[in-house]
Amino acid sequence: MREKASIMDENGINRAISRISYEIIERNKGVDNVALIGIRRRGVPLADRLAKKIREIEGKDLLTGILDITLYRDDLSLIAPQPIVHKTEIPFDVTDVKIVLVDDVLFTGRTVRAALDALIDFGRPQMIQLAVLIDRGHRELPIRADYVGKNVPTSKNELIQVKLKEIDGEDRVVICDKN
Repeated sequence: MREKASIMDENGINRAISRISYEIIERNKGVDNVALIGIRRRGVPLADRLAKKIREIEGKDLLTGILDITLYRDDLSLIAPQPIVHKTEIPFDVTDVKIVLVDDVLFTGRTVRAALDALIDFGRPQMIQLAVLIDRGHRELPIRADYVGKNVPTSKNELIQVKLKEIDGEDRVVICDKN
């Protein structure tokens, strides 16, 4: 893959995390009964960063969790003959809690659909909201994010790569050619 453009650097990602944190607080009139659940892989460190920023602002710790959606994907047979399933870690009851699902990129909406199915298996949240760092469009399902770090119109021949220090050793978002 050839990198075409850098669309966010570390400062841009930090600003997006700050803005989304304030929006979560505002929309929910505080953070009582709010929990953050990161969609494995890069949604997890983003959820942790949001929790940390909200703690700085509000002085309250949020419940956080990790959601693995592997077995809920509608393209499971296309991924690999033996897909690797990681552990879901939600150490609290989601029933009647306002859940903010966190992911890095919103594209077709299929990952979010799988996450909703997976989450509902744990209980009945009061509400589910969606926070994403990047919304690139091209939805195939009627899903939209409640909180968006940056809208990035792309062609279907492009990929968005989110790189985070916790996983990749650096904070950047780039557009790449698929070919």
